[in-house]
Amino acid sequence: MEVSNKQITLKNYVTGFPNESDFEVRITTIPLKVPETTQNAILVKNLYLSCDPYMRDRMSKLEGSYLDSFIPGSPLTGYGVSKVLDSTHPDFNKGDFIWGFTVGWEEYTLITATQSLFKIQHTEEVPLSYYTGILGMPGITAYAGFYEICSPKKGEKVFISAAAGAVGHLVGQFAKLFGCYVVGSVGSREKVDLLKNKFGFDEAFNYKEEEDLNSALKRYFPDGIDIYFENVGGKMLEAVLLNMTRHGRIAVCGMISEYNLEKPEGIQNLSCILTKQIRMEGFAVFDYFPQYAKFLEMILPHIKEGKIDYLEDIAQGLENGPAALVGLFSGRNLGKQLVVVAQD
Repeated sequence: MEVSNKQITLKNYVTGFPNESDFEVRITTIPLKVPETTQNAILVKNLYLSCDPYMRDRMSKLEGSYLDSFIPGSPLTGYGVSKVLDSTHPDFNKGDFIWGFTVGWEEYTLITATQSLFKIQHTEEVPLSYYTGILGMPGITAYAGFYEICSPKKGEKVFISAAAGAVGHLVGQFAKLFGCYVVGSVGSREKVDLLKNKFGFDEAFNYKEEEDLNSALKRYFPDGIDIYFENVGGKMLEAVLLNMTRHGRIAVCGMISEYNLEKPEGIQNLSCILTKQIRMEGFAVFDYFPQYAKFLEMILPHIKEGKIDYLEDIAQGLENGPAALVGLFSGRNLGKQLVVVAQD
């Protein structure tokens, strides 16, 4: 039996800031069964889709990246939560819920590359949508960047840029639970209040209201920054380098200020890496997927005990996906941006 399958496709490669007009809603059909000749594949009904900043890179023609570009005219792909409708894969059965990287921006997807898929084991304990965020890629990204890359010590001073986003607001809470002093930068007064009053940050500031980022950081870190969780790049990174302590650590998760530039800007103050013996390391979440079970052991008790707050920004309907995705690059979202395709 074939059913209609609504999809979100990219019209063509994007330069500059993406717009909703760069995407197209298309209706196709799909059989509700894995072809008999296709082994180790699953057919899924997509429930929740994750909107993430890294997707902007995939809207351009990439060279030398660990990710592939989106194919114009084909559905976007990314992280999502789905229900298995049919399977020829020994590890996934009809009725299973999964989350992973190869989910299409469409109602139904035939998945043949299953290496980055995880079977969901905790559907009765937390909402399924959490696997697009705190229990999915953003959660393990926050975990890996803070604990594995930065090797924190109790009492250290931590700064997080884009701190109200899907990853940043989790890093801040991990740092507080670990006993650190935590400050975040965001782009609105509403988000400043959110960090301080909901997520327990010690301080927060709106970078748009600061004439001098170097002075702002000296105000909140008079003795310097031990750990910087980097989500922004650009002028923020330049100011942070001046304020890092000796042997400080920087986990480079993203550089959203540069994603929409046609010509990348150079970064000043890089000599601080040498003079202060700073360790600055970029990382890809794929490398930490083998630690996913360890991550769940840490995070699930914190969620159940109410020690971590989690915020979702939900767009209803696949057709509203492009607006939700584009909104990431103007800071429109509060917390984890996701799209509801269907609810089981």
